Amino acid sequence: MRIRPVASFRDIDPAQWSRLDGTARDNKAGYNPFVSHAYLYSLEASGSATRDTGWLGRHLLLEDDAGALLGAVPGYLKSHSQGEYVFDHGWAQAFERAGGRYYPKLQCAIPFTPATGPRLLAATAADRSTVLTTLGEAIKVDAAALGISSAHVTFLPDGEWQSLERQGFLHRTDQQFHFVNEGYRSHDEFLETLSSRKRKALKKERRIALEDGIAIDWLTGNDLTESIWDQFFAFYMDTGGRKWGRPYLTRDFYSMIGERMADDILLVMASRNGRYVAGAINFIGSETLYGRHWGCIEDHPFLHFEVCYHQAIDFALARGLRTVEAGAQGEHKLARGYLPVTTHSAHYIAHSGLRRAVEDYLRQERAEVEQIGHYLQEHSPFRKGRDDEK
Repeated sequence: MRIRPVASFRDIDPAQWSRLDGTARDNKAGYNPFVSHAYLYSLEASGSATRDTGWLGRHLLLEDDAGALLGAVPGYLKSHSQGEYVFDHGWAQAFERAGGRYYPKLQCAIPFTPATGPRLLAATAADRSTVLTTLGEAIKVDAAALGISSAHVTFLPDGEWQSLERQGFLHRTDQQFHFVNEGYRSHDEFLETLSSRKRKALKKERRIALEDGIAIDWLTGNDLTESIWDQFFAFYMDTGGRKWGRPYLTRDFYSMIGERMADDILLVMASRNGRYVAGAINFIGSETLYGRHWGCIEDHPFLHFEVCYHQAIDFALARGLRTVEAGAQGEHKLARGYLPVTTHSAHYIAHSGLRRAVEDYLRQERAEVEQIGHYLQEHSPFRKGRDDEK
């Protein structure tokens, strides 16, 4: 086996890539659209994740002597810490104040996408343990060869973060909010599991959101025309510009994913008087609906919650999907049936002094994340006893 770094997905055969775990659409048990060649290539080819935007490709390919792909890690040399959702700005500032050089760093992640999924990709389940170990060592060796400060592998599933922790990576946790489908046949059946007060509040919220002539459409597959993308991009630019200053994704990105993976995309679009005024983009995995970002050109009470959270639950129930991941952060999701879930990342810090400081910080942070998770679980909207029905 050998490790070969490549800078561009143009140099990776899509058929070979699709052999890796989580990347093939016909993998009914574990397809994750964000690690597909179509998604990663579109980020690069559209100008969204490139050298010019601070995302220089550094993808590590594990191959046999014949050049067959056995495993891979999508990675980028980063000149900043934006678009990652696992924040290390404080580490960078402290290291540079002490005379170190934090950037560039190696970021093994899906750009602009805070969704848990495979990062250490293996071609066969039989070789998975060996491949995980080999790829973990490859990340450290590559970081050392490049002379960089650190390597970060973010939003890892169970199994992968434990493997990296055993190899000396530092473990970091955070919190997201996910909806879990417990076999509900309808949104009303799900609402029946909530306390009476919460159930009434959400029914009222949904009713108000659809007042003033608001209608909701689900668009996927052939529905995703260039005209639809033009309208959604206007929402994205308006809201993203106010939220981030400069939105990350280009207009070409949406055309490219619409061409390459339209069946994996759900747009929830809200219209008024025959004109779309808001929308949210979601990606469809084998078991999970991944909510990403939303935008609007008109403000209406509770419309954000309806388009992003309630409609996502409706779609997941209609499709029989197990979970809805609603993106990063947001305690307001708890009241809408999304429960706290711990997310994981792994960090290799080359400098011993920085490593000790980060290790101490992460030990305290993990304890805080765990404590907050217990608190949020105790204050979930679900029924806990007869008193909740009063």
